[in-house]
Amino acid sequence: MRLFPINRYCASSVAISLIAVIFLTASAVQAQVTAFRQAVAETAALDEDLAAFYRARDFDGIWTGTTPEAQLRRNALLGALSTVAAHGLPEARYDTDTIIAQLRAARSPADQGRMEVELSRLFLQYARDVQTGVLTPGDVIALNFREVPLRPRLATLQRFMLAAPATFLRSLPPTSPEYVRLMREKLQLEALIAQGGWGPVLAAGAIEPGAEGAAVIALRNRLIAMGYLERSVTRAYDDSITAAVEVFQAEHGLEVDGVAGQGTLDEINVPVSTRLQAVIVAMERERWINMPLGERHVWVNLADFTAKIVDQDRVTFRTRSVIGANASDRQSPEFSDVMEFMVINPSWSVPRSIATREYLPSMQRNPGAAGHLQLIDSAGRIVSRANVNFGAYTASNFPFAMRQAPGAGNALGAVKFMFPNTHNIYLHDTPSRDLFAREIRAFSHGCIRLNDPRDFAYALLARQTDDPQGEFARHLNTGAETRVDLDVPIPVHLDYRTAFTTVTGGIEFRRDVYGRDAAIWAALAAQGVEIAAVQG
Repeated sequence: MRLFPINRYCASSVAISLIAVIFLTASAVQAQVTAFRQAVAETAALDEDLAAFYRARDFDGIWTGTTPEAQLRRNALLGALSTVAAHGLPEARYDTDTIIAQLRAARSPADQGRMEVELSRLFLQYARDVQTGVLTPGDVIALNFREVPLRPRLATLQRFMLAAPATFLRSLPPTSPEYVRLMREKLQLEALIAQGGWGPVLAAGAIEPGAEGAAVIALRNRLIAMGYLERSVTRAYDDSITAAVEVFQAEHGLEVDGVAGQGTLDEINVPVSTRLQAVIVAMERERWINMPLGERHVWVNLADFTAKIVDQDRVTFRTRSVIGANASDRQSPEFSDVMEFMVINPSWSVPRSIATREYLPSMQRNPGAAGHLQLIDSAGRIVSRANVNFGAYTASNFPFAMRQAPGAGNALGAVKFMFPNTHNIYLHDTPSRDLFAREIRAFSHGCIRLNDPRDFAYALLARQTDDPQGEFARHLNTGAETRVDLDVPIPVHLDYRTAFTTVTGGIEFRRDVYGRDAAIWAALAAQGVEIAAVQG
């Protein structure tokens, strides 16, 4: 009989103990959750977007923990970060081995909370880098005024939570055909580097068709390695080598004459590593412009000295261009805008910087200098030079504007194409035709001169009239300055690409006439972007 009370007592003790254990366990779990969320809150507070994201979730995690959803997100992020080298991004910034080690080392709830926020930070950093670039254009190139289409960080995190993780991360890089082709060329150049490059550089001077000997053999072997010539044992500069040199020249913006002159040899001797740098820079530039360019748009590649009309990724019109001279105050800028109209028989309003820096000193020496230009006072009236004491003025107080009336000798020729912008840059005709025959066509004050401006006008007008040539001629023949609006304004992009692909495959390179891509590569390298070393 005594066992019953004892048993009852023992049973009560066990129940009380179990309740205590459950209570203590619940308390311990709550303490861990509290420590985790406190760490998340404290760490996220350093970043406004992350703070807002986690505050809306009551500081609950999305990466850490053992739930299937968290595991999917972690694996997807680590998988994406393992591909950064393919995009030309800094590998060290996303060292997956280090990230995994940090995850394993985070044992306490507080450490796990801090790691939770770190993964979100890495996610946002990766999204920024792969979508819109590692660099800010204007920080590297003063004359790059491109507005990078940055995505809102908080919205990026919110959209990620609503999507399949791996699918969302795969959607982040640019999907433009150019970016895809550049990425493919990057992989091919890296494979060439692994194989030793293009072989020895050519030490010879100019080599001409008909030549024979060691220099020709070296040229032949280099062209074979670069893919411009089928395998051959010829020792003479024959038709096959001439044809290969011509293709090389065309794909590198050189005069196509089939002669391996010094300029051509200099380009042939550029190593694979330098070409790879140009491709990586082009990929960064493509990320800067990761937005719809317009199904029809005008693409001005300053480094290529061309202006093109592009319809759905295909060039439908192309003309040579002259760009700003390679001086700090004359280089053409980079930006995007929208062409709204053209002016036929334009007058030329001389930019004040040109009027005061170039023409005022000339008129101080000879009041009749630059006689083709009118002086205009603040009321818009033409002023006689006979009534002006040019010696009384300086660049800061010169009170006149200067203008050239429409006519055959006008600096803007027969037509200018306007996309109003704060840089006062536009496309235009020119009476100076000889410059278009040059390889390097950097001579203007910044605006873009076109070799075929009338054909360019016809191509634009063809979308709004059945007789674009007749429409243009009708306005031109009046001799009066006439504005012709475009029924559908067209986006214009002034860019600078020393490496660009073709729709049919392959890649072309241009010289870095302004040194801008060299500056971008240096900035990317400073951020940790690397390529393998190569010989030749």
